[in-house]
Formats: sequence, structure tokens, C-alpha cells
Amino acid sequence: MQIILLEKVVNLGAFGDLVKVKDGYARNFLIPTGKARRATPKALAEFEVRRAELERLAGEKLAAAQAEGEKLEGAIVRIARKAGVDGRLFGSVTNYDVADGLKVLGFTVEKSAIRMPAGPIKTVSETQLEVSLHTDVIATVTVAVVAE
Repeated sequence: MQIILLEKVVNLGAFGDLVKVKDGYARNFLIPTGKARRATPKALAEFEVRRAELERLAGEKLAAAQAEGEKLEGAIVRIARKAGVDGRLFGSVTNYDVADGLKVLGFTVEKSAIRMPAGPIKTVSETQLEVSLHTDVIATVTVAVVAE
């Protein structure tokens, strides 16, 4: 399916690109989330008319994400969990727990924006995690897991 990207999508393209993707990816993710639009002749004409406005809105989103990223950069999230004597947790700390910890600090972050490349945290430790606020804005936070 041919689509027009309404914002930058990682590993796919930038704003305004005309790309071909699988039908399910377009119908189930890109179009419902507002990241893309089906590339019909009518949609292409409308996009060209509204291009300046859409670019301005995308720039505002990026500026807001950069401002939020500067505030978030270097934040320390403390999470208390039950742990054994060897420092292993009874359970784990997931991106959901980190999002709740950031909410307590006053930051609204979706759990899908928190990148945990090594998977859930399963030991008492301090871990550096990346939070993707925008495709171009990534902030680093420290998650300190302490024993209760």
C-alpha cells in the first residue's frame, strides 16, 4: 500500500515521503496513530496544499519534545522493590514501573517510549535508560532500584 508519511518514522522515512508498506502495517498502526495517510490522488493534492501547516505543526512537536527532553535529561527515578540477600529482585522492574516513577517526578511518558535493551531490571542496581520523546529526541535517565 502506498502511504504519505505525516511525521518521521524510524526505519521508514521522513515527513512527506511517499513509501510503500505492507497493508496490515498501514491499516493497523500507521494510519490509526496519525503517522501516515493513504496515498490517493485526492490525499496527495490535499497534502501539498496543507504541507506548510503540517511542517509547522511537526516543528512545534519537535520543539516541545526538545524542551521536555532537556528537563528529563539526567533525572533519577528511585524504585523500591523486595530483594533477596544476593541483590536479586523478587520480580522485576519494567518500563511500566519506570513510567510510573517518572509520573511521580512530574513527567508524562508513555511506557512504549522507554527503551530497555537488556530487558526488565532484575537486580538492585543503577541503570541508564533511554526515553524516546520524539524520533529525534532521546533523553537518558537513571533508574535506581533499591531494596525495601
